[in-house]
Amino acid sequence: MDVSRITVIGAGQMGSGIAQVAATAGLDVTLLDVSEDFAKKGLTAVEKGLSRAIDKGKLDPAEKDAVLARIQAGADLSLASGSDMAIEAVVENVDVKKDVFRKMDALLASNAIIASNTSSISITRLAAATGRPDRVIGMHFMNPVPAMKLVEIISGQATSDETRKTTWALAEKMGKTPVAVSDYPGFVSNRLLMPMINEAAYCLMEGVASREDIDTVMRLGMNHPMGPLALADLIGLDTCLYIMEVLYEGFKDSKYRPCPMLRRMVDAGYLGKKVGRGFYTY
Repeated sequence: MDVSRITVIGAGQMGSGIAQVAATAGLDVTLLDVSEDFAKKGLTAVEKGLSRAIDKGKLDPAEKDAVLARIQAGADLSLASGSDMAIEAVVENVDVKKDVFRKMDALLASNAIIASNTSSISITRLAAATGRPDRVIGMHFMNPVPAMKLVEIISGQATSDETRKTTWALAEKMGKTPVAVSDYPGFVSNRLLMPMINEAAYCLMEGVASREDIDTVMRLGMNHPMGPLALADLIGLDTCLYIMEVLYEGFKDSKYRPCPMLRRMVDAGYLGKKVGRGFYTY
C-alpha cells in the first residue's frame, strides 16, 4: 500500500512536527484539532519550523510555500475521510486516544491504517477500540519531530505484517530511521528514559545533589545533550508522571514507582517549560 495522504489528529508540538515532516516529504496532510484556533496554531508552528529549516540550510526557500500548500488545517473530523493513514497525536490519555480511534475507524476506508504517536500506551489496547486491529500500529516520533531521526514502530498483538511494512516505508519516506519494537509498557525509549528521569528526581528529593549538579553529571559525565531534570521540564512533568504510572501499572515492579516529589510537583501545577516552572524556572 502506498501512503500519499495522511491525517494528523492533534496540532500540538508533536502533531505539528509530524505534519511538517510529512508535508516536506511530499505527502498531502490534514492537520486536525478540537478547534479551528488550535489547528491554526499548529499550522503557524509548522510555518515557523520551516523558516528554521531554511535558516539552517536544510530547506530551499522556494519549497516553503509548496510544503504549506500541502497542509490543510481544521477542526472537522470529516476532513480525514479519504486519507490512507491517520496518525493520532493527542494527549497521553488512553480514554481520549480510544475515542479518537473509534471516530477514525468510522470515518476511514477499511484499508486505511490508524497509527498512534503514544509514548507508552499499549497499541493492542488502542486497537481493540476499532474494527480493524490488524491495521493499527504505533508510530512513536521523538521530540522535536523535525530534528530527531528515530521513530519507534510498535506492532500490537493483531498488527499485520503488511501494516508494519507500509508504516516502516512511510517513516523512511519522511526521512526517519525506524526501529521495530514489541508492544510492552514504555516500549524501548521510555522504558529506559523515564526511570532515569524518575531516579534523578529521587536524587534531588533525597538531597544527594542540587538540580544543576545532577544535570551536569549526566551532561559532562555521560555526554547527554541535556540533564534529566531539564529534559523532564522539556517533556512535561505530567507526561513523565503518566508514563511512570503506565510502567508501574504494567509491570507491578517497585523500580518503576513514581518519585513522590515528581507527583507533588505535578499536583502543584509545576509541569515544566510549557507553564514556566518545573525543576527549573523559565
